[in-house]
Amino acid sequence: MEKLIHRHDQILKELDEKGHVLVQDLCEKLNVSSVTIRKDLNYLESLGLLFRNHGGASKQVRYAYEKNVGEKENINVEAKQAIAKAALSLIQENDCIILASGTTMHYLARMLVNSGPLTVLTSSLRVAIELCNNPNINIIQLGGEVRKSSTSIVGSISEGILKQFSCNKLFLGVDGIDPEFGISTSNAAEAHLNQVMIECADQTVILADSSKLNKKGFGKIASLDKIDYLITDAGISDEDKLGLEELGVNVMM
Repeated sequence: MEKLIHRHDQILKELDEKGHVLVQDLCEKLNVSSVTIRKDLNYLESLGLLFRNHGGASKQVRYAYEKNVGEKENINVEAKQAIAKAALSLIQENDCIILASGTTMHYLARMLVNSGPLTVLTSSLRVAIELCNNPNINIIQLGGEVRKSSTSIVGSISEGILKQFSCNKLFLGVDGIDPEFGISTSNAAEAHLNQVMIECADQTVILADSSKLNKKGFGKIASLDKIDYLITDAGISDEDKLGLEELGVNVMM
């Protein structure tokens, strides 16, 4: 087996610092051809040291896979709670907002216990139940097919109901945020409903911890130019933050 050479060490160091690297950037930094860099990346991937993707490589696999909502609740809990708390600053009295599904939305719903008056339209059964504790919040629950893994509603019935409304803001959780692919989720039906939600809202706010950055889910929701705000945690790199801001996304932490 070929041994790691100095160039490989440089690639891995760059990857450790940035989280992901591009072939073109490595060519310029290491003064070698793109053919050489691609061979290097393929070899390092065969050793399990990185994951290849279009145009470069990442420290982590770039594809997001569907997890049950119960499993998600135990992942990055503190970050999700902090993100939900930050989202409160974007909600004003008498707003009409959409809360999509996801564990971060559950935290946000709990934090709205003393808020209002508000109108909240939601696809999440758990969000609706949480909000029932607040008499100052008018709740509109979308109807349709229930996705048991996410305790949320999807499908043509919910999409038809949704199109009857216009809201100030949409708060949306995603499984992946990729500069080229955009925002995405691991379920196609959920992705399609989220597309309709974006059409019905004046502003779209993404609630996603930094582990979702530079990942792709199966179902594309929208390109990044459709996003107004991303609320994330301090784990976001300066490079990723700058790239999102150049696309017009306001990044909050």
